[in-house]
Amino acid sequence: MSEKTLFIPMSREEMLARGWDELDILLVSGDAYIDHPSFGIPLLARVLENAGYRVGIVAQPDWRDPASLQVMGRPRLFAAISAGAMDSMVNHYTAAKKIRNNDAYTPGGVAGARPNRAVIAYCAAVKGAFKGLPVVIGGIEASLRRLAHYDYWDDRVRRSVLVDAKADLLVFGMGEGPLLEIARRAAAGESPAAMAGIRGTARIDRSRPEGGIELPSFEAVSADPAAYNEAFRLAAAENNPFCGKILAQRHGERWVTVNPPPFPMDEGELDRLYALPFQKRPHPSYRQAIPAFEQIRHSITTHRGCFGGCAFCAITHHQGKLIQSRSEGSVLEEVGRLVADPQFKGTISDVGGPTANMYGLSCGDEAARSVCRRAGCLYPRPCRNLVTSDGRAVRLLRKIRRHEGVRHTFIASGIRYDLLEHQQEYFEALLQHHVGGLLKVAPESVCATVTAVMRKPGPGLFEAFLQRFRQASRTLGLRQGVVPYFISAHPGATLSDMVDVALFLRRHNLRVEQVQEFTPTPGTLSTCIYHTGVDPLTGEKVHVPRAPGEKRLQKALLLSHLPEHRRDVLEALKLCGREGDGDKLLGGERHGKGRGK
Repeated sequence: MSEKTLFIPMSREEMLARGWDELDILLVSGDAYIDHPSFGIPLLARVLENAGYRVGIVAQPDWRDPASLQVMGRPRLFAAISAGAMDSMVNHYTAAKKIRNNDAYTPGGVAGARPNRAVIAYCAAVKGAFKGLPVVIGGIEASLRRLAHYDYWDDRVRRSVLVDAKADLLVFGMGEGPLLEIARRAAAGESPAAMAGIRGTARIDRSRPEGGIELPSFEAVSADPAAYNEAFRLAAAENNPFCGKILAQRHGERWVTVNPPPFPMDEGELDRLYALPFQKRPHPSYRQAIPAFEQIRHSITTHRGCFGGCAFCAITHHQGKLIQSRSEGSVLEEVGRLVADPQFKGTISDVGGPTANMYGLSCGDEAARSVCRRAGCLYPRPCRNLVTSDGRAVRLLRKIRRHEGVRHTFIASGIRYDLLEHQQEYFEALLQHHVGGLLKVAPESVCATVTAVMRKPGPGLFEAFLQRFRQASRTLGLRQGVVPYFISAHPGATLSDMVDVALFLRRHNLRVEQVQEFTPTPGTLSTCIYHTGVDPLTGEKVHVPRAPGEKRLQKALLLSHLPEHRRDVLEALKLCGREGDGDKLLGGERHGKGRGK
């Protein structure tokens, strides 16, 4: 068997090598094809292949050339399209709307391999290449744009991507179950456009579906911020798969109908998924390194979902807040396969998921879970039904450390330091064995009014964590530091707030290595607030930094330790009447050279 037949086919030659004269399903991706479960299209391709379907992948096709999509011929059932692991507009543009000069999901990191609004462009290209072929869209771009949504790059409310792409069906969330059901029903002769009742899907109807929740129409939400907030509030309340209802939103004479989310996978289902024959490397046709693969090639995903509920994060809207964990045996089998790789040198770069220390956690009350409508389980305080025991995670990490061939095991996924308060053993294991000198954490802000908008813990918890981390590191005799991540220009943040954050960093001898300027990505609570200026869940008005000058100054304050930002820092202090803090903020430029030690 040649190396290429180990991968999902990308060419007619590879199809024929498998003995196929046609595909059942064509998968189109905005990312290069890396046969690894961390990437959506390869994961779905393996799931479909395992179910007996003949699938092929066209990765990063030239959307202007029909021939690039026709390399394996017309598929028998349908084409499934994803923009890739990122929304294409986020992938292409910075928060300042400047074009990025690289793309981590493309060979050589070269930018421009996918179009703007890739789902729409790929749909048009597929419809041009294969007249009348049903088209299903999915991935994070389609998932978060399934309803009328504010688009930062157009600075207006756009229609559901299902309408703009003229697709037959939209899959939201992780997609395995819905896509298998679509394939089964398509193989039985049903048109995807007519498929009703599939969880995790949205479609266009000519009339309002019976039952469910009617959202304010596209016309209403595009004209009235209050209607937009109401639509967001109503939709957010239906995210629980156990009690969520159908959503219906009128777009002109048609209705976008969104079914409830799919039920979470159980442990066995997740284990079977990760046992599929992934080659864990890029397709052999690529000649250049793919940066995204280099980041995850020796990492292990232990679970899905995040119950943090951060306002700016899309994970809960895409993966859900319910944690779905693999079994210990499944993870250790993957460690064994990793160790057997000749290119593995003994270091596992990450063991985790969206939030590493949520592995094995769950709601302890099934009755409460079945009716819960909280966006997250930690804010404003941990839910009393949340099981926070770290026993499973501690045992798993111990066994990975002791696995033959493993020399180092690091945790690079996000850590919820407020959750660590309830996970003493995990905290100790993390510090003693799994920090590579610097632990990255994401308080995002240390201003109480801003963290309240973010749905993040306040400054007191981060300060307590810092003290605990430093004391424990000293006790262990380890020179370890904290590298905090912060967001500038988030809704709720004023220049004076950012001065307070900068002073906090100085007081605690912390230096920010990365500042993420807030980007309003589709579907999140923070984006809703950015657009309307009002928190839809509280009704409170919120200051929104919009002017480029204010955004620049907020970022400069977080980077006040760098001399090149001194002029902007002085301007910010003057604008908010806090020149008296200049000495405290800038007087230590020659001192405090530690990095969170």
